Amino acid sequence: MTPDLEATLDDYVLAHTTPPDAYLHRLYRATNLYLLRPRMASGHLQGQLLRMLAQMHRPRTVVEIGTFSGYSALALASGMQAGSTVHTFEVNDEQECFTRPWLEGAPYEARVVMHVGDVFKLLPPMQLQVDMAFIDANKREYEAYYHLLMPMMHSGSVMLADNTLWDGHVVDSAYDRDAQTLAIRRFNDLVADDPRVEQLILPERDGLTLIRVK
Repeated sequence: MTPDLEATLDDYVLAHTTPPDAYLHRLYRATNLYLLRPRMASGHLQGQLLRMLAQMHRPRTVVEIGTFSGYSALALASGMQAGSTVHTFEVNDEQECFTRPWLEGAPYEARVVMHVGDVFKLLPPMQLQVDMAFIDANKREYEAYYHLLMPMMHSGSVMLADNTLWDGHVVDSAYDRDAQTLAIRRFNDLVADDPRVEQLILPERDGLTLIRVK
């Protein structure tokens, strides 16, 4: 596929996908205006996928590891019911000033609660039963996040992991000594070899893995 055709196809997909609501649109614009590395935000297509998965799965408790600007947390919340909660964890305390007002001002029925600090210390004492989880943080810690979350999940719970194709590096021998690439490969192998789950890697953006606990 030529670059021009790929760009045209991307435009076609966007034109035939439900657009984000006004609040998410404003947040994505602010993310691009005021934050470094705005590409880290989920964006329109992935946000709509998260929203629809939440609408279909109807989780009561969602755990997100890696908040950034809050776009993915709010995309999930926009598809959830009243009385449900997204607990989102962000290790970078400098992110809080931008993100927290967007989370607290959201018009959705689901609550979004931002926790700032080390998820490995903050999450276990909460003793949550997790219906859905979204991992999008330190790639070197993906295996550890998986082991942290699995005991909190139940049959039918869904876990999502972003960036699992890592710009194609997972199949590129030129990155065989790159620590982040190696960590993503180990995570992908871990999930594929775990008999407790079934999984699918979607080649959307940078790769999104859907994992369902059997």
